[in-house]
Amino acid sequence: MRYNQIRKMDISNGPGVRTSIFLQGCHFHCKDCFNSDTWDFNKGKIFSDDIIDKIIEISNHDYINGLSILGGEPLNPVNIEGSIKLAASFKEKYPDKNIWLWTGYKYEDILNKNILNYIDVLVDGQFISELHSPNLKWKGSSNQRVIDVKKTLKENKIILID
Repeated sequence: MRYNQIRKMDISNGPGVRTSIFLQGCHFHCKDCFNSDTWDFNKGKIFSDDIIDKIIEISNHDYINGLSILGGEPLNPVNIEGSIKLAASFKEKYPDKNIWLWTGYKYEDILNKNILNYIDVLVDGQFISELHSPNLKWKGSSNQRVIDVKKTLKENKIILID
């Protein structure tokens, strides 16, 4: 698994100030993707336990609200195990901080649902350029959903966040 970049104080990918990691590799190739430089699975830097430790360390501030995991595609079979390991490690260290994850997969189509045990909010669905609006909160196109994962798991139905 590889990653493209880590942002230490990101204010655009989830509420508050966050640590964000952009994973490398995506097979969706959405038209007009804002992050097409993350499509190639062979580019970027090697993701390792040292990177998880770095993310844990740079998130160790009261002003950091949580972790955002983006891509590329965090739930691609190449990336999913690393995404789970990162999310689990982060939640173990910071149980009161939230984890947001963006994916092109729909919630119903996620193959390895273990990731749902660690994330709080899932933004799902592929970006569709024709449905893009700059007025949408936390998502790029109106087909995407901002899902409260904990409530969705508890109620066994999709619960959206406004």
